[in-house]
Amino acid sequence: MAAFPAVRICPLAISSSAERSNKRLQSRCNAMLSLDETSTSRRFLMQNAAVSALALLNLNCGLMLLPARAEEKAKDDEGLVGALQSLFDPNEKTKSGKVLPKAYLKSVREVVKTLRESLEEDTKDMAKFRRTADAAKESIREYLSSWRGQKEVVNEESYAMLEKTIRSLASFYSKAGPSAPLPEEVKTEILSNLTTAEDSL
Repeated sequence: MAAFPAVRICPLAISSSAERSNKRLQSRCNAMLSLDETSTSRRFLMQNAAVSALALLNLNCGLMLLPARAEEKAKDDEGLVGALQSLFDPNEKTKSGKVLPKAYLKSVREVVKTLRESLEEDTKDMAKFRRTADAAKESIREYLSSWRGQKEVVNEESYAMLEKTIRSLASFYSKAGPSAPLPEEVKTEILSNLTTAEDSL
């Protein structure tokens, strides 16, 4: 076996050389830290300058748009207030600009819808036809019980058209019987009256 001669190194020599290399290392680290601090502070300064410039541009654009935003906000406020008022208001403004009771408008729309469905239903499926006809008959009864002779709606075109439609249906069924099929000319006239009534709302 090979024997290694024991080398004796003086601890003072080790400590002094270690201290020197440690000091060199610390000075290098301090130099690196100062370089990092400088580049970090430069980055920080650049970032803050960029953020400040963007904020200034944003503020400037915001100030230019401020009058337009104020108008939009006023419209939104009117819309919200208007929506709340219309929710509690018993009347509704129609397309023609007339103010009519909401209950009347709902009733007219229901009669038009159910009558149109009944007239367009195939008469071959008798069960389905009876269901739609019964729904139409019920909506007509409700409409007449609520609005016949009411002075606030008598002069309306929708009222006149629905009255004309109901009268022509009653006239036909009183002559032909309750289960007689409607001729095409009567259907066409009634559908035309329903369209006129709906359009006048």
